[in-house]
Amino acid sequence: MSPLPWAVVDLDGTVADVRHRLRHVDHRPKDWGAFFSAAPEDPLLPEGAAVVHRLAQDHRVAYLSGRPERCRRDTEEWLQRHDLPPGPVFLRRDDDRRPSWMGKLSRLRRLAADGGVDVVIDDDLVVVREARAAGFTVLHADWMSPSDTGQDALFDAQETEGRT
Repeated sequence: MSPLPWAVVDLDGTVADVRHRLRHVDHRPKDWGAFFSAAPEDPLLPEGAAVVHRLAQDHRVAYLSGRPERCRRDTEEWLQRHDLPPGPVFLRRDDDRRPSWMGKLSRLRRLAADGGVDVVIDDDLVVVREARAAGFTVLHADWMSPSDTGQDALFDAQETEGRT
């Protein structure tokens, strides 16, 4: 019997509401320590949680984030505290400053070789575009409105500065 396909889910802006901590990175100097230290306090985005719970019925769930590896314990505890389906958590190396889409696409290709990736859920438009261009089916997580304060800071962190 072949394994279930993967549903690959982003964290920040997809299931985790990061708006309360964007203030740490919307100006210079950016306070990355405070930004990541505040992650355990992220509220759950109900729309993202609903999508993950639905997909977990007939997929293996993997969480793919641009958060650095040093955030692993906080991230895994946050997922458990919010009763999200279990699955492997893939984070970037602490010294990895590539744009988020590059690291994510690399991981997606490896997961595709392990039972196939059925769907990717991400809020980052560059990740969405690049994953689609690579042949992945993507659900754009647009439930955290782009007009919300700090969204430019999140995009810069993900794609320009390679931080989340």
